[in-house]
Amino acid sequence: MSTLPAGKPIEVWFQDEMRLGQKNPRTRRWARRGSRPVVPQDLRTASAYLFGAICPERGTGAAVVMPRADTEAMQVHLDEIARSIAAGAYAVVLLDQAGWHTTAKLRIPENITLLSLPPRSPELNPVENLWQFLRQTFLSNRVFETYEAILEAACTAWNAVLDTPWRIMSIGLRDWARTGQC
Repeated sequence: MSTLPAGKPIEVWFQDEMRLGQKNPRTRRWARRGSRPVVPQDLRTASAYLFGAICPERGTGAAVVMPRADTEAMQVHLDEIARSIAAGAYAVVLLDQAGWHTTAKLRIPENITLLSLPPRSPELNPVENLWQFLRQTFLSNRVFETYEAILEAACTAWNAVLDTPWRIMSIGLRDWARTGQC
């Protein structure tokens, strides 16, 4: 980890990625007692990855949708996060220890420091809760006819979250990760 710059505002960002596609999970739905609601299911396997990062204190985020979760996709996402950081600020991005997050092949933007969360601790990353919300509200119990429909659903779901900054704050704020006045 590099040294944080003195005198610059610090933003805390959380990053993760999720797979979505034609094999989406089924979730509970309200139905009349005794009825068996029909839920569409798809056995095809086309999928994409939504790389997302949120800054709960600002109620904002940055995302890209990629065909694979790999170093190249992570680089594109880091560059997108770097463009989304407030002007003159510096970001600490907390993320898990996936291989494409820890590789020396990444070019870390000058306004970002990556900080790995402990292994096997998804409860520390609020983006995991955001994925759960997206799956329950936008992405479950659906059949995507084409790969383009998967991409469109990912973008629509992410943009719906960005349009509600209070939701990002509600899902993402953690007392232990607040910067206060820097």
